[in-house]
Amino acid sequence: MARLAQTAGLTDIQQEILSTVRDFVDKEILPVATELEHRDEYPQQIVDGLKELGLFGLMIPEEYGGLGESLLTYALCVEEIARGWMSVSGIINTHFIVAYMLKQHGTQEQKDYFLPRMAAGEVRGAFSMSEPGLGSDVSAITSKAVKDGDEYVLNGQKMWLTNGGTSTLVAVLVRSDEGHPEGTARHKSMTTFLIEKEPGFGEVRPGLTIPGKIDKMGYKGVDTTELIMDGLRIPANRVLGGTTGRGFYQMMDGVEVGRVNVAARGCGVAQRAFELGVSYAQQRHTFGKPIAQHQAIQFKLAEMATKVEAAHAMMVNAARKKDSGERNDLEAGMAKYLASEYCKEVVEDAFRIHGGYGFSKEYEIERLYREAPMLLIGEGTAEIQKMIIGRRLLEEYRFQG
Repeated sequence: MARLAQTAGLTDIQQEILSTVRDFVDKEILPVATELEHRDEYPQQIVDGLKELGLFGLMIPEEYGGLGESLLTYALCVEEIARGWMSVSGIINTHFIVAYMLKQHGTQEQKDYFLPRMAAGEVRGAFSMSEPGLGSDVSAITSKAVKDGDEYVLNGQKMWLTNGGTSTLVAVLVRSDEGHPEGTARHKSMTTFLIEKEPGFGEVRPGLTIPGKIDKMGYKGVDTTELIMDGLRIPANRVLGGTTGRGFYQMMDGVEVGRVNVAARGCGVAQRAFELGVSYAQQRHTFGKPIAQHQAIQFKLAEMATKVEAAHAMMVNAARKKDSGERNDLEAGMAKYLASEYCKEVVEDAFRIHGGYGFSKEYEIERLYREAPMLLIGEGTAEIQKMIIGRRLLEEYRFQG
């Protein structure tokens, strides 16, 4: 993109990283993305390339072998990768959230043990909150951990686990009533466990089963699964942070930065949709001239570009707020909400510009049209974001009567 979605104030190192990622996307992802997506094939060669670039350790501190970059740098890289194929950004995102949670909340032993191997891409992360019957109501989880000597025994079923099959480390949120008397608020009796497992499907360690991939409308290539715990025994030193009852806050911290990631994905997909729309509009002729010369199409392109620019600006603002050490749930919620809604609209306008050809699997916009809806629900629905935004606004603008 020559003009849209530019970010002011980047360092030379940030610009170099983004340039490298952009070249990788153009050469290694875009040429094969649609073919792999149609086959629902895991992009192993692309993932290996990302490992070589060091992107699995982008935000992991240098002392653990990572690049020690900011959330802004990471979000801008995700934007570029999603422009190529959104599924690839999903593979990185869950890994990044687990690494972030370890960095922020893990014990020193946990950091020393996991982070260097995560930075190298040798250990691949996934995280799990959702369950089949709870949707956005995280406080209603029923999966449970019971203390048994120096171990915990976990039972329950989790849902919508991105990287469920390919990951080797899963951060799982469950109820843990041990040490929390009856009447304790539900969100204060939750614990995050760090579960190591073998990659693959079926029983991946005693008591832990990954049944198989969930067949989805879009967001293909990346494996989305269930996770079933049946008498799964986990040592006490795999409680994230070493203390039970803190899991809800740890997960929400991870999801907060995850929402910046989803906003970045929305920006990347919208950028690609605009690129496809503006290119096709200059090639397709009707009534003796390119359709780009028709006022109706120019209006669409103007609206699309404005939405791309606005979403990008809000995403950058949310990332910079988090990097400054300030609370950013308001900015992250706004960015995720706006970027995902605008992404859907920009993709649909590009689809309309393509006319009947947009309905053909030979055209890339067909893939984007199926991918965009996932962003409307990933890391919290639009309704959840509006609840967060509304509550935070009432805190900021409390009536002094």
